[in-house]
Amino acid sequence: MDGRRHAERSLKPLVAALAALGAGAAYPLGFAPFDFWPATVAAMAALCWLLCRPAARPFAYGWLFGVGKYGVGIHWIYVSIHVHGNAAPWLAATLVAVFVAAMALFHGAAAWGFARLCGGGGAWAALGFAAVWTLTEWLLTWFLTGFPWLFAGYAMLDTPLEALAPVGGVLLVSFAAALTGAGLALWRTWQAPALAALPWLGSFALAEVAWTTPGAAASAALVQGAVAQETKWRPASEKPIQARYAALSGPVWDADVVLWPEAAITTPLHRATPFLDAMAERASGALVLGLPIAERSPDGWTWHNGAVAVGDGGGRYVKRRLVPFGEYVPFASALRGLIDFFDLPMSRMEPGHPRQPLLRIGELRLAMSICYEIAFPELVRGAAARADVLATISNDTWFGASIGPLQHLQMARMRALENGRFLLRATNDGVTAIIDAQGQVTATLPRFERDVLRGEFQTMHGTTPFGRWGGVPWVAALMVVVAGLVAARAVRGWRRCRTGR
Repeated sequence: MDGRRHAERSLKPLVAALAALGAGAAYPLGFAPFDFWPATVAAMAALCWLLCRPAARPFAYGWLFGVGKYGVGIHWIYVSIHVHGNAAPWLAATLVAVFVAAMALFHGAAAWGFARLCGGGGAWAALGFAAVWTLTEWLLTWFLTGFPWLFAGYAMLDTPLEALAPVGGVLLVSFAAALTGAGLALWRTWQAPALAALPWLGSFALAEVAWTTPGAAASAALVQGAVAQETKWRPASEKPIQARYAALSGPVWDADVVLWPEAAITTPLHRATPFLDAMAERASGALVLGLPIAERSPDGWTWHNGAVAVGDGGGRYVKRRLVPFGEYVPFASALRGLIDFFDLPMSRMEPGHPRQPLLRIGELRLAMSICYEIAFPELVRGAAARADVLATISNDTWFGASIGPLQHLQMARMRALENGRFLLRATNDGVTAIIDAQGQVTATLPRFERDVLRGEFQTMHGTTPFGRWGGVPWVAALMVVVAGLVAARAVRGWRRCRTGR
């Protein structure tokens, strides 16, 4: 009999642990390509409920939730390590598992902090859960260079909550989603669901507000070259790649802007001048393209991932936020040479200056982001308010036919919505798209096809509240909430000490 009771007692934590893991695995179903946002809200509700149970193991449940979330949501990293990094399957899987386990620590720490602050339930617990969740996402935008992937707000695109994005960015949308989940978890007290309903009511009120106004229309041609990654960086491929992009652009040189993807040509800028001059002569408007930029220094050559505008345009941009292990290798002296993944092409890049002039296309100003940079709200916002149109170029070939590039497009949509600007997205093999100022994709190309996307965009005037102030006011407000919860817990502890209860 005692053995049976012991088994029952030990089974409950196991069931709770499996529930946390399962909730985390369901969380990414709200993101592209699944787009089932209730799964994301329900997953957060399940985590909140587990953390508010008596005898909860908050760090373990939070960590297991994170393992499920990242294990399902970013498993596509395996493609770049195994297929393009030539790592053995077991080694690639091990590296992904280590990364997933490390990222899950953020959720473990957040869950532990929430449980310490907001034991039990009620409206304060719901508010505390949403505040801690959102501050964790904010931390992931900068801590250790950041990895701002799978933020809850992205799953809320195409729902009423997206109306909050121009006001406070993706983090405000995440807060609303987390508060909704917590309200569902703590439904036994009417205050929590009522509190969770407030962001939805606010979203309906903001749905018809136009924060920016359209100006002149312009034409764009986005070229998707579909160059195979395994041959792209071979010296013998330089001229064929140039010829491919020149041929694809032939019928669309009349566009106001022709946009080629990240590292469209592999010839560095100092050697590509004759080719670029030839393209500039053909273009009626501006040609904007990505390519390596090398600068000579006393210690040798410094390499950058950059973009330039030629023809009826001008300027250059150097990528500021680099991809760890893709464009630079931390602890390079120890890691280089161990496996091919630590010695990928373009893995010796240096970042550009934090503030750079905008590119010019005709009389318009274009704010550029290269690949990974589009995932950072504040990085894009810094230039967006000064720009007539946004652009991002990428080479998502690194992730093959996985869900990663579709999540990447989802982030680009959020940047357009946050800043009230059209966004042009040119990639090597998808997803190439034109996104309007409401974050809606107006035109796109099929993935893995060599083609050109023609379309129009509008310049936009004015600035959204997020474009003007960013997420700082909301992050500060959430810090005040957490500080208030800390103070309230301290007061409760002091009173218990005084009364002896």
